[in-house]
Amino acid sequence: MAALPTASVCGLVLAAGAGTRFGGPKAFARTPDGTPWLALAVRMLQDAGCGRVLVALGASADDAAALVPHHAQIVRVDDWAEGLSATLRAGLGAASRADADAVLVTPVDTPDAPVAAAARVLAAAGGGRAALARATYDGEPGHPVLIGAEHFAELAASLAGDRGAGPYLRAHGAVAVECGDLWSGADIDWSGADIDRR
Repeated sequence: MAALPTASVCGLVLAAGAGTRFGGPKAFARTPDGTPWLALAVRMLQDAGCGRVLVALGASADDAAALVPHHAQIVRVDDWAEGLSATLRAGLGAASRADADAVLVTPVDTPDAPVAAAARVLAAAGGGRAALARATYDGEPGHPVLIGAEHFAELAASLAGDRGAGPYLRAHGAVAVECGDLWSGADIDWSGADIDRR
């Protein structure tokens, strides 16, 4: 397990969408051995050094909540249908209320994301309140993304529709942390995964 950073870094798993192209909410997806993607994302963030992990749920949240590890905190996204912006805004609000110095964000649909990528982003940016960094893969932007608390309010105000933090990160010179040597950085956006809709 990675050493905890000196700053209070909160993890955030984005898992509120309906997954229309995927065939259902990705919050229900599991690996072939039955491990929920939610559990993998929470564990990855914790092992990277996040003392607290938030899981943003929206579509079918009551059912998806059963797959969230008990040591993670569920953030309900009532307006999830508005798109990614609503999910990220809710997560930033919860991180702010938790008085986190920074939040390390990952989507639920990157179950292969290694701890090493998250740890590298944290190490490069320091995890302080002014931090702003994102993993890149052969130069292409990806996850995880580190957002310092000084950016929470301005970023949240800039979000709309299904647009995420990308424009804000580019405009504010986020540190690009190359992680292409660790894994592909690809999310899973197809319906071949095991979806448990219990």
